[in-house]
Amino acid sequence: MVFEGLSERLQATLGKLTGKGKLSEKDIDAAMREIRLSLLEADVNYKVVKELVKTIKERSLGQEVMTSLTPGQMVVKIVNEELTNLMGKENSKLDFKGSTPHMVMMVGLQGSGKTTHSGKLAVKLKKENRNPMLAALDIYRPAAIEQLKVVGEKAGAYVFERGKKDPVEIAKEAKDYARANNYDVAIVDTAGRLQIDEDLMDELKNIKEAINPDEILLVVDAMTGQEAVNVAKTFDEYLDITGVILTKLDGDARGGAALSIRKVVGKPIKFIGVGEKLDDLEPFHPARMASRILGMGDVLSLIEKAEKQLSIDNAKELERKMREQTYTLDDFMEQVNQIRNMGPLEELLGMLPGVNSKMLKDVNVDDSGFVKIEALINSMTKKEREKPEIIGKSRKERIAKGSGVDINELNKLLKQFKELKKMMKKVANFKVSKRGRRFPRMPFFK
Repeated sequence: MVFEGLSERLQATLGKLTGKGKLSEKDIDAAMREIRLSLLEADVNYKVVKELVKTIKERSLGQEVMTSLTPGQMVVKIVNEELTNLMGKENSKLDFKGSTPHMVMMVGLQGSGKTTHSGKLAVKLKKENRNPMLAALDIYRPAAIEQLKVVGEKAGAYVFERGKKDPVEIAKEAKDYARANNYDVAIVDTAGRLQIDEDLMDELKNIKEAINPDEILLVVDAMTGQEAVNVAKTFDEYLDITGVILTKLDGDARGGAALSIRKVVGKPIKFIGVGEKLDDLEPFHPARMASRILGMGDVLSLIEKAEKQLSIDNAKELERKMREQTYTLDDFMEQVNQIRNMGPLEELLGMLPGVNSKMLKDVNVDDSGFVKIEALINSMTKKEREKPEIIGKSRKERIAKGSGVDINELNKLLKQFKELKKMMKKVANFKVSKRGRRFPRMPFFK
């Protein structure tokens, strides 16, 4: 889970408050100490922690909290609001103005994931019905241009390159090429260094002057903690960046960078990298992230993930099969694959309110169960998938042997599918009234 350690500590601290009917100043002080330690251990900037805790304490000692019937819940609400404010309140989108092509400069240190996230951004823009291209300006790192070509091919985006030519000239030519060939966005993958130096910054400043980019996005590795904030501060001083892409937020990042950058640098986190696939780039929503940290879930992001995999036509077809009781194991497998494509099961469950990392460990969430289900269903004949009730002992032995999965797992799958169909039958026996309410379908109800 994102920010696992910080999330566990904050939830434990605030849980002590919500369990009390009345709060004293001593209770608040104890909680603030725990919150301060939790944030510092998560590598949040010291000055940011100091100011944040001061604000939370002042609000928590206010009359609204101390006289409330649920003071603990009020403190949780305050912490949630202040964490959201700290990270920027609202999602900050790409700011494209004026005529095309819109130019996006991707900058950052070597190894931050700049090239990969250039491809991820191209994929995202294509989904928004834009026509992006990539431009290779890293002429120094061995195989950097080839890497961008590979990423571009996977992303389905054209890669403009001119070999080892001057990067400033390549940038100018890329902009002209994009305009002449109707690419409305050009994502410029610039060179990085192992550390910031004057040569790197001078080159980047010259590229900026040459193409006048709409966006200068700094790609930083969340796992570097406070160093990511220092890097962001320096790049902003030289280039006046417009936003940050925070990578590897699905790893064991402690969270300090995400909670510090906006306050220290004054520039928003626009996107977060949450996986290795090219579509694992998400808009950064401060309010949703604060809710996830505090164990309140992130239902909106879960819905958005589901919407990417499901269509209205699919939903209507599923409803028809439920109503007519023609739902098969093939349909079930299709739905399982849709869930798998939404991301790791642990991540999806972590978006549900009240689910924390400890719960996930206790239930031993494991995506390998999906693989077993797929193997079992693929080992069945078409007739068996359509009518699993015909699967007797000999068929079970054949399916188990063919799939390499224990026969007990097959029995469990068949039982669960039978229960699922029963539940679907009950759902199908409900009728929607004109007002949208659901009523059981009775003999007298027409």
